[in-house]
Amino acid sequence: MKAYTVNQYKKNEKLALSEVPSPTVGEKQVLVEIYSSAINLLDSKIRDGEFKLILKYKPSFILGHDLAGVVRQVGSKVTKFKVGDEVFSRVRDYHQGTFAESIAVREDDLALKPKNISMNEAASVPLVGLTAWQALVEIGQLRPGQKVFIQAGSGGVGSIAIQLAKHLGAYVATTTSSKNFEFVKSLGADEVIDYKTQEFDKILSNYDLVLHSQDSQNLEKSVRIIRSGGKLVSISGPPDSRFAKKLGFPLTAVVWFLSRKVRKATALKNIQYSFLFMRADGHQLGKLAELIEGGIIKPIIDRKFSFRQIPEAMSYVESGRAVGKVVIDHKAD
Repeated sequence: MKAYTVNQYKKNEKLALSEVPSPTVGEKQVLVEIYSSAINLLDSKIRDGEFKLILKYKPSFILGHDLAGVVRQVGSKVTKFKVGDEVFSRVRDYHQGTFAESIAVREDDLALKPKNISMNEAASVPLVGLTAWQALVEIGQLRPGQKVFIQAGSGGVGSIAIQLAKHLGAYVATTTSSKNFEFVKSLGADEVIDYKTQEFDKILSNYDLVLHSQDSQNLEKSVRIIRSGGKLVSISGPPDSRFAKKLGFPLTAVVWFLSRKVRKATALKNIQYSFLFMRADGHQLGKLAELIEGGIIKPIIDRKFSFRQIPEAMSYVESGRAVGKVVIDHKAD
């Protein structure tokens, strides 16, 4: 089958369109014919080797994490899905490879595709939707009436997180450029800050939760706006002790060094700091599917590319111009 592979770790290396063996299906796996996938910055970071100390992929490997498609075969111990089911997924680490014609996916990583959206829309959801769910629901435990600050509200994670936070009953502040003000307000943002001309730490205060996705400077500013006892969830680092324990020696000491500044700052204000490296979870994805079918969350697509345009799609996402998600229509060629 055809797939886009990383043949060496190199920054901005163009993916190679290769012929690779068709996947074999384990007893707890499902073979999915991929109709659509999506581009995430995670894909670029893995290609560039930024995560090779954490995710030890050995080139050559297939890139891609999000998918929507149709079940073509099920393993002998699969109970939740049958041939012909339309599904979507963020496949788990070390089993990635959605920039391909098909993939074998663990049953627990899949959910039935929402019936009211297209394959392209479904493929745009898993990674960013699960990130938002795990940050706001699982870690943040966001409750009605609380205040949450979501950075980069017009991006892939931000655009879903705003909608989820409003569903949970929170007051939502976010940052974006002035041209996207009306867009993030349409998603439910109560307060919008122009990151180009305004300093959010001079405007916001006493927040219960911050979802941080930017640089270290914005991380420091985020600490200033959180109340004592509040929570700071970062998807851009630095890693925390919980994550370090998963890594083990020798990276534990490295993580401790990298996180020393934020640990000190949050401890002084009695803030709970958590680093989120999101994980695949079919059950949580099913919860998101229910919200989509209920009209509560709407997938946001910026642009669509064909399967043969995956390298161009990655370059576009890396430019930072996308509003929402960039998807790959595998059936468009």
